[in-house]
Amino acid sequence: MLTTVEKDVAHTRLQAAVEEMCLTLRRASRSLYVRDAADFACAVADLSGRFVAYPQDVGVSGFVGLDLTPAIEAATAIGPLAPGDVLLTNDPYLSGGLSTHLPDVHAIAPFFDGDELVGYGWAFVHVSDVGGRVPSSVSVLNDSVFAEGLRIPPLRYVRAGTVVPEVEAILAANSRTPEANRGDLHAMLAALDTGRRRVGELTADLGPAGFADVGTFAREQSAARARSALRTLADGTYRFEDYLDNDGVSSVPLRVVVTATVDDGAVHLDLTGTDPQVEAALNMVTFGRAHSWVVTRLFALIGTLDPAVPLNGGLMDVIGFTAPEGTLLNATGTAATGVRHATTSRVNDVVSGALVQAAPEVLPAASSGLVVPVVFAAADGSRVDVVEPMVGGTGARFGADGADGRDSGISNLSNNPVETVEANVSVRVLRYALRTDSGGAGRWRGGSGLELEFEALTDGGLLARGLERLRFRPWGFAGGRPGALTELVVNEGRPDERRLSVVDVHPLRAGDRVVLRTSGAGGYGDPLERSESAVLADVAAGLVTVEAALEAYGVVVRDGAVDVAATATERTGRSVSSGERITRSVSGERTGGSVSAEWTGRSVSAERTHSLGPERERWERVFPSALADRLDVYLRTLPTTTRAARRREVLGGVLAGLPERFPGVAASEEELVAAERTFAEAVAAVPGAGATPASATA
Repeated sequence: MLTTVEKDVAHTRLQAAVEEMCLTLRRASRSLYVRDAADFACAVADLSGRFVAYPQDVGVSGFVGLDLTPAIEAATAIGPLAPGDVLLTNDPYLSGGLSTHLPDVHAIAPFFDGDELVGYGWAFVHVSDVGGRVPSSVSVLNDSVFAEGLRIPPLRYVRAGTVVPEVEAILAANSRTPEANRGDLHAMLAALDTGRRRVGELTADLGPAGFADVGTFAREQSAARARSALRTLADGTYRFEDYLDNDGVSSVPLRVVVTATVDDGAVHLDLTGTDPQVEAALNMVTFGRAHSWVVTRLFALIGTLDPAVPLNGGLMDVIGFTAPEGTLLNATGTAATGVRHATTSRVNDVVSGALVQAAPEVLPAASSGLVVPVVFAAADGSRVDVVEPMVGGTGARFGADGADGRDSGISNLSNNPVETVEANVSVRVLRYALRTDSGGAGRWRGGSGLELEFEALTDGGLLARGLERLRFRPWGFAGGRPGALTELVVNEGRPDERRLSVVDVHPLRAGDRVVLRTSGAGGYGDPLERSESAVLADVAAGLVTVEAALEAYGVVVRDGAVDVAATATERTGRSVSSGERITRSVSGERTGGSVSAEWTGRSVSAERTHSLGPERERWERVFPSALADRLDVYLRTLPTTTRAARRREVLGGVLAGLPERFPGVAASEEELVAAERTFAEAVAAVPGAGATPASATA
């Protein structure tokens, strides 16, 4: 029987092993996706199928809670695993939710001690292309998984140490980038071989029973520490909601709802009220279970409260989950999933929006809320490369500004060095910088977004999957303002300027210029309470203009210095009593404190309320949560395949009476009143309209 100290030491050895696996994979990889952007990960699991060791800071952080069991059971239904075997899969449905979209290829290697199975090694990479309708395989306009490329059920890629040539031939024949893919897949094999050796050394010292004890110890320790950390949150039920810009096939936005229940160190997330799955690639497959990528904000919260908590599958033991079948977060059938990261990004900020009411001094305002791999595809399809994996910033929190241009909310991808991009991709990067005036103003400023501008040197195609926050701003908190909206423009300022929102494959000609400005994150606290020196530092750094310093913060900057007297006069004149304040309850039953102002464009003082921005205020006036909940009850009585279309029909009928670009464009009072009445009448007319879902009364 191992002592606690011996188990802890052995787990440290396992942790070192997975870090070495990751470094091996990265060094052996062939694509920019993996080598530079670090879109990969490795881990070791015990016989439970849950990870017992996961890298702390190499590769993708958000997959720590994955479960290998469904994929292993699917593969072993036709025969047991043997030493030297490696399984491969990429299909969300056939892998039991292990993979989240087809370009993410997962490899699983059984680890043996002699003839006895002791655990598994795992690795994944995002490969450059797995076929399908568009280069790189990912587009929001894909309407089913069949349009997204080659589906790989859990199967043996390596048998007894030898790559199965027929499998490799099928993989190569179904990709536009077979050599890059092959290099990345073989890099995974090298990483798994590293893990096999290191686990073999450990089991030689501990024996199979000792190795199992270490895994159980690691997961139980993480679960216990996570529960202890979450006990610092105020018990209760909290609700919040937010929107994706559109459903991929129309201008109708998609609603994501979370009702979070905190109870004695455990958190249950109920996504009832979230919109139905759609005929576009925004769906996520979870099988109704807590999926690692849907709950990553809880991982971040636990890690914030206990920075030393071990990363492994034990974190999932304190998380409950409910998502009705046939919704965005529990898609069924053959729904497309390629741009699932847009949806999970929104989910994680909605989780923050709920739980910030329970822990306002811990949780942040909304992050920028997008992950946009900007892809340039050669006209002949011979190269498909990520120019940059664009994100924004993190939300401000009590006591700290958000991070500028870095958001690891669902994935801690690295940026591609400009020199590497220009050496490998037919583009010239003109600007890659933090975006001025994008972070939401507040006592603590939201993180700034990014700005990328490049010129196409040859004809090709632009893909910008995950493009979000063009319509609804990242919310601020406690008086902090929302962040700026996203912009994507081709040939800005030229006669052929095009502003894009939904991008499939946008054709580019040599000489075309593309600029993407990502959204900024939400601010926290009254902007008038931000220190004058902090505002001046932001101006000096180019993050805030002199004009925005005055408009948002009431700080007068002249000749590189604060005009103290003018600033005092300006700020005094913007007191809440000036009438520039409105009151509005947050969505849900419990606010956790006094409710006061939303941002009205000038000064505000607020406690524990969300500043949503004018676009969302307009939207929710016409489509209030209570009526949207009742519509959702009706939609869930319909067949899965008809729900999204019916919702579009109802909302589209209301939007027909509003300006074309509503809510970005304000409507007249007459138009708003008529739209409110039209939606209320439409909901009243559907069967079951009088019902109230449980999530609305929690």
